[in-house]
Amino acid sequence: MKSKAISSDLRILGGTPVFKGTRVPMQTLIDYLESGESIEDFLEGFPSVSREQVITFLEEAKEKFLAKV
Repeated sequence: MKSKAISSDLRILGGTPVFKGTRVPMQTLIDYLESGESIEDFLEGFPSVSREQVITFLEEAKEKFLAKV
């Protein structure tokens, strides 16, 4: 399944998965959420990422998780 929200290119941060069209790593969102920050806090800190991208990423992650259960 090709992601609508994530891209990985060796020329961008050495292939680290990032939000498409940005240089913001997916791990940054995960770190924000794990530390108790909100999606709003993340979006304020990274205005190049849209709310739609965050929601799409979370939905894709949920689908992948549920497919393995």
